[in-house]
Amino acid sequence: METLYHQTNKLVQETQHSFSQLEKKHSDLDLQAIEHDIQSKINLINSNCERLDILCMKGPVSQRQNAKMRVDQLKYDSRHLAAALNSWRSQLTRRQREETEREALLSKKFTPNDQIDIMIDHNLQHNSSLRNATHGMDDLIQHGSGILEGLRSQRSTLKGAHKRLVDIGNILGLSNTTMRLIEQRARQDGLILIAGMVFTCLIIVLVIIYLT
Repeated sequence: METLYHQTNKLVQETQHSFSQLEKKHSDLDLQAIEHDIQSKINLINSNCERLDILCMKGPVSQRQNAKMRVDQLKYDSRHLAAALNSWRSQLTRRQREETEREALLSKKFTPNDQIDIMIDHNLQHNSSLRNATHGMDDLIQHGSGILEGLRSQRSTLKGAHKRLVDIGNILGLSNTTMRLIEQRARQDGLILIAGMVFTCLIIVLVIIYLT
């Protein structure tokens, strides 16, 4: 067991050294061969750890715990090496993809201003839509102002009619009941006028919010 443990520990150290070769990035190094060698060593380390687990169970009881801890350390080192290899592969793949995209961008032939013309046309269309919406809002505001002005005029007319009715009632000597009915009707007309003004303002506000 001791011989196998030292062999496996030596494999771990050799694998760590191989990683340092990967990081050097010399042009004369065969990175694929180094990667394959690292993967082979990691597989051999895992195989040896499985054999060491079996040998630990067969060893003396007093030494099992210590032996188990040493084997677990080898397993931890193996997992760490495998994770480092996967990380290196991911970085290599990303660099290769970036290099491919850079080469494709440098070799791409652009047509004269096709995309720019499309963007300008889109911006012009968007600007035209905003201008039309602004004109529509102005028309709605103007129309609403006309409605409010008409309501004000009607209110003034109703006030004048109410005053004339009161004067006529005084002249003709109308009863108090008739006068109360006239005043109640006038209040109702006033409430209807206010409700119409509020409803018109609400419609205008909703239309402005919707268009913006």
